[in-house]
Amino acid sequence: MHSPRTPRTRTAVLLTAAALTAVTLTSCSDDGTPSSVASKAASAVASATAEAGRALDEIKGGVDAKDAVRVGDTTTDADGRAKAEITVKNTTGSTKSFAVQVDFEDEDGKLLDAAVVTVSDVPAGATGKGTARSTRDLSGQVRAEVARAVRY
Repeated sequence: MHSPRTPRTRTAVLLTAAALTAVTLTSCSDDGTPSSVASKAASAVASATAEAGRALDEIKGGVDAKDAVRVGDTTTDADGRAKAEITVKNTTGSTKSFAVQVDFEDEDGKLLDAAVVTVSDVPAGATGKGTARSTRDLSGQVRAEVARAVRY
């Protein structure tokens, strides 16, 4: 049986929690030193990653579907957030939904942010699309990687 939260609700809760965490962390101190800013950013990333993991862990009866997910090029939207289109392939004989954790990384592979996107009700043998969006502005070269995917 599924959790009482819908996949879209879980995604909204995740994104809201990550954004609130980032705002809280950046407003906790007036110390604007580089090490303080870096520490706050690292905490925000850790929090977003943990929330993404919890959202996927809540899915009951899901199976690993990382091999069924492809991620497109990373772009920046009008709000300065990194985004990437994901495509999922449902290879089963019935309609399934997918929850995908997308990690946004810099050119050195350092984790900058994480997001979960849900692609609901993909018919048997078909593909579905969704867009992963970072929870905060990211600068420099950013790429999106599929960290985890669950089909349910």
